[in-house]
Amino acid sequence: MTSIDRSKLLFVVMAFLALAAYPWVGGNFGVDLVTKIMIYAIFALSLELLVGGTGLVCFGQAAFFGIGAYAAVLLSPSSDAASLAWLLPACVVVAALYALVVGALSLRTKGVYFIMVTLAFAQMAYYVVHDTPLGGGTDGIYLNVKPVLGSWLDLDKSGVLYAFTWVCLLGVFFFLGLLGRSRFGRALAGIRVNEQRMRATGFSTYPYKLAAFTISGGLAGLAGFLFAVKDGFVNPELMAWHLSGSVLIMIILGGLGHLRGALIGAFAFALLQEFFKSEAIFGDFAKHWHLGLGLTIIASVALLPRGLVGVPGQWRDRLVGRSSRRAETMEGRQDELA
Repeated sequence: MTSIDRSKLLFVVMAFLALAAYPWVGGNFGVDLVTKIMIYAIFALSLELLVGGTGLVCFGQAAFFGIGAYAAVLLSPSSDAASLAWLLPACVVVAALYALVVGALSLRTKGVYFIMVTLAFAQMAYYVVHDTPLGGGTDGIYLNVKPVLGSWLDLDKSGVLYAFTWVCLLGVFFFLGLLGRSRFGRALAGIRVNEQRMRATGFSTYPYKLAAFTISGGLAGLAGFLFAVKDGFVNPELMAWHLSGSVLIMIILGGLGHLRGALIGAFAFALLQEFFKSEAIFGDFAKHWHLGLGLTIIASVALLPRGLVGVPGQWRDRLVGRSSRRAETMEGRQDELA
C-alpha cells in the first residue's frame, strides 16, 4: 500500500469516526441534519457507481430513491410497527426491480439518448404517484409507525436512527469499495474507459452495465427508505427531476471517480444549502438561496475541475511546479555565472 493509499484510507477512517462521535457533541438539530446528509451520501454513492464507476450519466436516479421511500410507507401497517428485518430488504428489492426494468430498456441507448430515457422513466414514476391515489397525490402520505427490530432497535428514536444510518453508510461505502476492486468492478472501469475495446476483447458489456444499474437502483432505494423513516412522510417531489440533478451535482462537486468524493460532495452540497438559507447571515436575501448556491457551484466547477477531492493534488502540483521552476532558474543562473 502506497503512502497516498494510506492517506486516503486514513481520511475515510477519520471521517467515519467523526460521524460516529458527532451525536455526543451535536444538538438535536445537528443530529437531524447530519442524519439527512448521511442519507444523501448513500444516495450519492449509488449514482457514483453509475457515473464515476461505469461512465453512465443517469438523470433518473430520483425515481429509485422515491420508490424506496414510497415502498417503506405503503408496505408498512397503518397501526403496528413493521419489522425492519423484512421491510428494509423489500424496499431495496422493489427499487432494484424497477431499476432492472428501466436499465434493460434504457441501456440499449447511448449518450444523450440514455440520459433522456432515464429521465423519461423517472418522470413516469413521478406522475404515477402525483396523479393517482396510490401515493396520495400531491399531498403525499405519512408513515404512521416507524419500523423496529425486536425491542432493541426502534428507528423512532433519533439517536438510534442516526446510528443505523451511519452503519448503512459505512456498509455501502465499503461494499462499493470491494466491488470496485473485484473483477466485476475492473470490468466496469474498462467499460467506462473504452467500451468498444472491452467488446473487442470478448466482454459482453450489456450484462455488466445492467447489473451495475440494478445495484445502483437498489442502493438508492435504501437511501429512500431511510429518508422516509427519518421524516415519516413522502411526497412526489422525492421523484422530481431536480433531485436527480442535485445528486449529480453532489458527485461532480466532490469529484467523479472517487467514493470519498461522493461523501465530500454530499456534505458540501447540503452544508452550502444550509449556509445560504441562514437568515442570521444573509437576512432577507436568504429567500434567494438558490442564487448563492448556484454561483458557488459554478465557481467550484471552474476552479476545481477534479472536485473537492482533488484539492490536495492541485496544491501538490502547484508546489511541485513552483519548486521545479525555482530549480530551473537556479540552474540558469549557475550556467550564466559559469
